[in-house]
Amino acid sequence: MKISQKLEYACRALAQLAKVHDGRSLTRLEEMAQREAVSGNFLVQILNDLRRAGLVDSRRGKAGGYLLARPADAISLRQIVEAVDPSVLQCGVSTEGESGAAVRLAWENVSVNLRASLDKISLESMVSGQGAPMFYI
Repeated sequence: MKISQKLEYACRALAQLAKVHDGRSLTRLEEMAQREAVSGNFLVQILNDLRRAGLVDSRRGKAGGYLLARPADAISLRQIVEAVDPSVLQCGVSTEGESGAAVRLAWENVSVNLRASLDKISLESMVSGQGAPMFYI
């Protein structure tokens, strides 16, 4: 599956914030950018999208920074996707031609299942590693 760089960076920034989330501690933009090897200019755009979606709060000033707007277990991967790259969840298949409607229905089912799967994954489970399945050899 191919996800956008913007979505990947949003997840990484939120993971950084989740690691220190106590409802009070701020993380500076420069600190996040350095830890995640992300451009600060690009990261601020992403954080603004996340702020508009109500996933992060920000404080201005010399002692300012970012923090989660709510606990990590109350933020789903679907909410993150919807905040920064909602096109991932859209079904852009045409209904033209004899088979168009059937093909679109199949992709709409995939989209419904994807949404349900993304709802089940919380930011907390991503950070703690519980969001990834275990493979045994």
